[in-house]
Amino acid sequence: MSRVRIPPVLRESVGGAREIEAAGDTVSALLDDLFGRYPALAERVTDDGELSHFINVYVNDRDVRYREGLSTPVAADDTVILLPAMAGGAR
Repeated sequence: MSRVRIPPVLRESVGGAREIEAAGDTVSALLDDLFGRYPALAERVTDDGELSHFINVYVNDRDVRYREGLSTPVAADDTVILLPAMAGGAR
């Protein structure tokens, strides 16, 4: 199983876990496994069943947008990171 790192802003959705194991040979399959076990996480990071544009996904520190997107292969020893885009602040 691959390791999925969960940033602090999403940890409430997974019972406070910093890291979770998930199965899948692609990012899409891994997310399906993860969302099946943690529906609250799916609610936080998806829009109409699709991964939100504001969620960045990395496999071994490489952004999947510059690889094969959600079809990017994932091996058992890989680390996947879900990282919401952060914005805001005051002038």
